[in-house]
Amino acid sequence: MKYFDEVRVGDKFELGSHRFTATEIKTFAGRFDPQRFHMDEDEAARSHFGALCASGWHTVAVWMKLLVAYRKRAAEAAQLRGEPVARIGPAPGFRNLKWLKPVFVDDTVVYMSEVIETRLSASRPDWGLITSRASGVNQHGETVMSFEGVAFVERRPG
Repeated sequence: MKYFDEVRVGDKFELGSHRFTATEIKTFAGRFDPQRFHMDEDEAARSHFGALCASGWHTVAVWMKLLVAYRKRAAEAAQLRGEPVARIGPAPGFRNLKWLKPVFVDDTVVYMSEVIETRLSASRPDWGLITSRASGVNQHGETVMSFEGVAFVERRPG
């Protein structure tokens, strides 16, 4: 991860992609969002979605998994180059979560993050706050989910 001082508004990161299977959709829904249109094809066909679709929470959880993996790869690459790696602090929250299109069986979603705001922390002078727009786009080019998240990022020492 870059230090706060090296991050710029407009920086974009492709985190990776994920294909949603029927089994995975049902398993997630059974554990965390047991609505019928996430768990049963016949019920889903009769719903306003018209087919089995992933929980919106599932689509966001996949974004988080890919973000963590992206950060790990970036940190390992920096360490191999002999560069220091900035610490990531807590995330004080998110806003404007939107599920814009359903994610159906066999949809592949590409996840991204774009820096939309940076500001120094008033209470923690060694840290800055980065606001990013998270998004997922399906194979048809349609945005399926988005939200804005904030995270503390360490400033470069000195």
